[in-house]
Order: sequence, then C-alpha cells, then structure tokens
Amino acid sequence: MNYTLNIRGHLLSLKTPLVMGIMNVTPDSFYAGSRAMSDDDIAQRAKTLVGEGATIVDIGGCSTRPGGAIATEAEEADRVRRGLEIVKAATPDAIVSIDTFRASVARMAIEEFGADIINDVSGGEDPQMFPLTASTGTPYILMSQQATLRGMLIEFAQRVEQLRALHQKDIILDPGFGFGKTRADNFRILDEMDKLQVLELPVLAAMSRKRMVFETLGGTPAEALNGTTVVNTMALMRGASIIRVHDVKPAVEAVKLYNALCSSNLA
Repeated sequence: MNYTLNIRGHLLSLKTPLVMGIMNVTPDSFYAGSRAMSDDDIAQRAKTLVGEGATIVDIGGCSTRPGGAIATEAEEADRVRRGLEIVKAATPDAIVSIDTFRASVARMAIEEFGADIINDVSGGEDPQMFPLTASTGTPYILMSQQATLRGMLIEFAQRVEQLRALHQKDIILDPGFGFGKTRADNFRILDEMDKLQVLELPVLAAMSRKRMVFETLGGTPAEALNGTTVVNTMALMRGASIIRVHDVKPAVEAVKLYNALCSSNLA
C-alpha cells in the first residue's frame, strides 16, 4: 500500500521503505556507537546519517534501555534542544523525528524547531501527547508494548480510534521490539508482522542491535550489525515502511535489494 506522511505541507511517499537513522544525545544509550555528546559529534553524526541515505534523523534525549536511569524532564529537554539546534544547522533538509514520551519535550521540539515527527515509545501514556500531535498536525509514531499480536492489534485499534477522534492525520505503528517482550515474543511478532496491515497504517520496525539480535547470536550490541541487517530484511518482507537503525548504509542496501526483489516479482 502506498502510504504517505504530511511533512511541512509536502507528502512524503512510503511506497519505497525509508530508513530512519538514530541520533542519541545521551551518555547512556545501550549502543555506544549511537551516542553523540559534543557539538562536533552531533553535527558529524547527522551528516553521516543523511549522507548514507537516512531520510529521517531520530533524536533521543532520554535513554529507554532496560534497567537504565530515566533522565529528568529538564535534562531531556536541554539535550533535545541542543541536538535539534545542531542537527538543523548541519542537515537543514533532513526530516527530524523526536524520540520522547513526554508531551512537554515534544511541544518544545515542534513549536521551537518545527520537529517533523514524534516517536513515542510509551504509546501515549502522557495524556497531553495525543492532543498535541493532533492539534499541530505532527505525524505520530505509536508504539505497543503488548507481547502478543492479538493484544497488539486490540491496543493499536483502541489508540488509533482515540487519535482519530482528535483528528490526528498521520499515524505510524511500531510493534515495540524489545519493549515488554521476551526474545521468543519478539521473533513471533516479527514473523506475524504482516498481519498489522489489517489496520491500514504504515509500520516502523526498530530492532537495530537489540537484545533479540545479539543474545540470539551470542554476542554484544557492537557485534550485531549482520544480525540487524537480517532481521531488518525480514521486516521489509513483512511490510515495514520504515526501518530505524544505528547503521544507515547497510539498511539502505537492504532496502535496495528488497526493492529489486519486488521489481523482479512484478516483471
């Protein structure tokens, strides 16, 4: 299905899957390679992500790694504000997503910097989040932490109904790999991910270097690039419209090969 997102008044087609590059302006994100703390590091990482083919740069100022300490609202806001200032200057044409579960941080990013997308791992736990993204016309990534496809479909349907009642236009579904799920749950959801298409909304897959990959392979996050490419390819073949990654170039190559496969099937 040819989904689109309204970005700054222009339609962004998802007919060809897009790559979202991860930019963590945090000192404690689980994969050290995604962290960018100095001004120069932030600018360089933004240029690298976009230069390698990322359509979207996803900025996170609060680590959600299992067992990690949660940054205060003020800490997160300061990190995101600084990250946005630098990323916007370094890559002015990039589409910028903000990875936050706090409506106050999302509001600052939208109103002060024109953030293009809000990526909410909590699925709308902050009661002000849905009204904010709906009223500002900002595309919203809705995550589920349900461990079964049935539970996920029910939760997504309920949350989408709430969002539609507020006139939220653009919604992207995220099955939440690594959130509230065992390794077996994660692979079961991946295997059944194509069934999310019944909701007729684009799906984002975020498995980059996660525990489901590196533990299965008996390695570490630093050793999980090949495994990440494999599970991303599985997600593409099950209908993912966006893949969220630490390493953009291999993901872009996976999308190109997937597109070649699709084209050969149509020939």
